[in-house]
Amino acid sequence: MENYKQKFISLSLEIGALKFGEFQLKSGRISPYFFNMGLFSSGPLIKNIGDFYAAALVSSNINYDIVFGPAYKGIPIVTALASSLSTSYQLDKPFVYNRKEVKDHGEGGVTVGAKLRGNVVIVDDVITAGTAIREAVGIINNSGATTVGIVISLDRQEKGTGDLSAAEEISLALNVPVISIVTLDEIIDYTENNSSDYGQHIDQITKYRDEYGV
Repeated sequence: MENYKQKFISLSLEIGALKFGEFQLKSGRISPYFFNMGLFSSGPLIKNIGDFYAAALVSSNINYDIVFGPAYKGIPIVTALASSLSTSYQLDKPFVYNRKEVKDHGEGGVTVGAKLRGNVVIVDDVITAGTAIREAVGIINNSGATTVGIVISLDRQEKGTGDLSAAEEISLALNVPVISIVTLDEIIDYTENNSSDYGQHIDQITKYRDEYGV
C-alpha cells in the first residue's frame, strides 16, 4: 500500500475521523465503521488533506486543466488540493467551486474562482447518492468544459441502488474514473497489519463487507 494511503488512514484514526463501532447510515444499514471528513478542521489537518488528494490525483495520471469542488464540503478540499499541487508537485492548476444559490449581483454567476474550461476533475469527500457530483457535472457541461475524473477520500465499496457501489454507479453513469485516496479493503488491510488496538473490529467490518460489499 502506498505511503500516502497509510498516512491517511493513520491520521484519520488518530483524530477520530475514522471510527469503529455501530453507526446507522442514511440507507438504514448499521455500519461497523464511520468516516467524518469534517474533523480535518485545523490548518495542519487541512494541509494534510490537500497532500493526500494531490497524491491520489497525481498517481491517477488523469490529464486535466482545472479542479472543481462542489459546495460545501468540496470547497476546502479543492482549495487545499490546489495549494498542495503547487507546493509539492510544481503544478499550477486553477480551482473553482460552486455556490448553492446563484448570485445575481456583483460578479454574479453560480461559480467562484477560475473560469471553467478544458478538462475538469471534481473533488469531494465521499459519494453516497452522488447528488453533489451530478450537480457539479451539470455546471461543468453548461460551461462547455468536460469532466474527466472524480477524486474522493474513501470508497466504501458498498452496494448502492443495485449490485454496483455508489462510486461505480457514478463512474458508469458519467463515463469517468472515480479515484479514492483509500478503499474499505485498504482500511481492513491496514488495521489487520498495523494496529492490534482495532483488531477486535475486523470481524464485524468483514461481515458487513460480505453482506453489502461489491
